[in-house]
Parts: sequence; C-alpha cells; structure tokens
Amino acid sequence: MNYVLYAVPFFFLLIGLELIADRWRGRSSYRTADALNSLSAGVLSTTSGLLTKVVGLLTYTFAWQQLALFELSAQSLWVWLGAFVFYDFCYYWNHRLGHERNVLWAAHSVHHQSEEYNLSTALRQTSTGFIFGWIFYLPMAIAGVPPLVFLSVGALNLLYQFWVHTRHVPKLGWFEWVFITPSNHRVHHAQNPVYMDRNYGGVFILWDRLFGTFQEELDEEPVIFGVTTPLASWNPIWANLQFYVQLWRDAARAASWWDKLRIWFMPTGWRPADVAARYPQAKPDLSRFCKFEVPLGLGQKWYAGVQFAGYVVAGTWLLGTGDTASLGGLLLAWGWMAFGLFAIGAWLENRPWARAVELLRLALNWPVFWAGAALGMLPMNALGWGLLALYSLVSLAALFGLPRREAALAV
Repeated sequence: MNYVLYAVPFFFLLIGLELIADRWRGRSSYRTADALNSLSAGVLSTTSGLLTKVVGLLTYTFAWQQLALFELSAQSLWVWLGAFVFYDFCYYWNHRLGHERNVLWAAHSVHHQSEEYNLSTALRQTSTGFIFGWIFYLPMAIAGVPPLVFLSVGALNLLYQFWVHTRHVPKLGWFEWVFITPSNHRVHHAQNPVYMDRNYGGVFILWDRLFGTFQEELDEEPVIFGVTTPLASWNPIWANLQFYVQLWRDAARAASWWDKLRIWFMPTGWRPADVAARYPQAKPDLSRFCKFEVPLGLGQKWYAGVQFAGYVVAGTWLLGTGDTASLGGLLLAWGWMAFGLFAIGAWLENRPWARAVELLRLALNWPVFWAGAALGMLPMNALGWGLLALYSLVSLAALFGLPRREAALAV
C-alpha cells in the first residue's frame, strides 16, 4: 500500500489548519514563496523517486535474498514491531552521517534550507538521497526483514515525521524522553551553534540520548532556522544542486589530487587548505540574521500558487499511476515536472526572463500532454484538450494582466 499517496490530502488539510492557527495566535510561520519552494522540492522528490526507488529496492531485495541470516515472517506482529524500531535505528545513522559528511550533506541539506519552520517544511525532501541512502538499511536485509515490511515501516517512519515540523506544539513532558517531538526537532532544524547537528532520530529520540547527540530546546536561545550557507533562491532544482556545485568547484580548484577526491567524504564544511585560503567563505552573523525574500505583488503570489496547484495534482496522479508507467513516460513526466517547478521558482524570484519562461512552459504543455496520451499515461479526450485550452488561455490572460510595475521587480 502506498501510504504516502493516501496521506497527501491530510498533509494539505493539516497545513490549512496550521495556517488558521497562525492567524488565531497572531503568528506568521508561513511566507508564500518559501512554502511553495518547500512544496516544490517535495513534489520534485516524489517524482524523482518514481525513477530512483528501484536502486534501493533492488539492492535491498538482492541482499535479503542472498545474505539474510534469518527467515522472518511478514505475518508476525513482532517482526513488524522490531522492524519499525530497527528502521529508525538505521535512519538515525543515515541522518547523522547526512550531517557529518560532505557528499551526504549535499543531498540532505535540501530539507534544511527553509528559513521558516512549518508543516510545509516537512515535505521539503531531497531528490538525490537515493545515491547513498540505501546503504544504511542493508543491515535490515541481512537480518532477514522482508522487503514488504521494510518498505511499509519506512513509509510509516516518514509519515510520523510530518507532524513534528511545527512551532505550535510546546514541549510534551515525558513524551520528549522517548519520541521525536516538535520541540526537539525544532532544535534539529536550527543554525544556532548550540543546536547544530543534534536530534537525528526519526521516531525515537532514544538514539540521540544514547549516542550523545541530544540537545533540549532552550527558552533562552530562540531557534533560528535554516542553513549557515543560505540557499537564497526559490528554485527547487538549484536547491538540490547547490552544495554539490560548491563541492565540485572546491575540488576543481584544489591543487592536490588527494584533496580533489577526499573533499567529498570529509566532515561537512571541510575544504582544502589552499582553496579555503584563496576562496574564503564567510558565515552569516546570526545576530543580524535576515531571511531571504523577494518583493512580490499579491497577483504574482496568487499566480504562482494556482500554477503550482496543478503540479500537486499531477504529482499525486503520478504517485498513483507511476508503477504502471514506462521508463520513457516517467522520464517525460520528470522533465515536465522539473521544468515547470523551475519556471515557478524563477517567477517567485522575479527574474527578468521569468515571463518568457512561463510562456515556454505553457506552450510545452501541449506536446508533453500529447506524448503522455500516446504513452497511455493520460486519458486525454476532447474534454481534456478543451480544459487544457481553457487553462492556457486563463493563464495567459493572468500572465499579461499582472501590473507591469510588479513584474519589473527583481532580486
């Protein structure tokens, strides 16, 4: 069962309730562009996952078939309970090393780039974590946990983590000693020195208490969310590439071949001495921390939000039908999704060329939808083409109807 697919409506319902709670309590934990950027990263991640999940699934299944030490039954409740705890233990080490090694942080940093903390942040996920993430769960395969159980407890672990991404829930007493909570996970998303690289568990905080990585949220130290090298962009493609590009540039600049290689696997933040001397990187002064923002008119925000809603629908459709789609169809869907989310990001950044990219995006919908219908992925008929035409006309009218002075604003 695809638990994430069925959870999507509840994700957005809870985000709506959090927005109401914001208004009721006089808080402001959402900004339109930031939330859309987080959700765009999530939609891109789920679409990418349709192409990349085979990496983890095949390696896990092969290890389970060839190396399993025990025959564990998927019919046993104790196997499920043990696997749920075992998965979180593996997740702890995957997550911890994701903060402690450069190449793993390059993938995981996407989840931490938002300078807000709300339920949309929970959906901000990487598209490249599949490269190394599968390695950390092989002990479960060797122990004999069946693939069905592994996939199910993994999905449940991910779903649990959604609710802890909120500022509206205070400390929860004894619960804080056993489980990940909003309070101790707020610490995890902080860039304050006292909080950094702490509280890695997915469901259980016990691992952090056991291995010395626990940090309580302090009343005297308000959390400042984000990363010490700010993304400063609303582009989900760049969000996934930013740190890889930084590592690549440092590797290319290094004089030593050994440094060119080891930079990828060194502790996070390590740079070759010669590169650090020639290209110093200043860290922001948190006492004067300023969130990234681009001035946008209300019409521009509404336009971006409505366009993005279409990609949410498309992403949900793909989650439900992707298992039956061909590789060519999935590649087409990923390319269409990636370009569309890139275009929305450019629009939110008020790029001078954003309107031209929007025109191209609207034009490309036609051949892409035709190809999708030809591949059997889309049930396009006369009504479908009529709705696409109506959508295109309304989008064009809104695109050119926005006040020119708003569109002239730029970063």
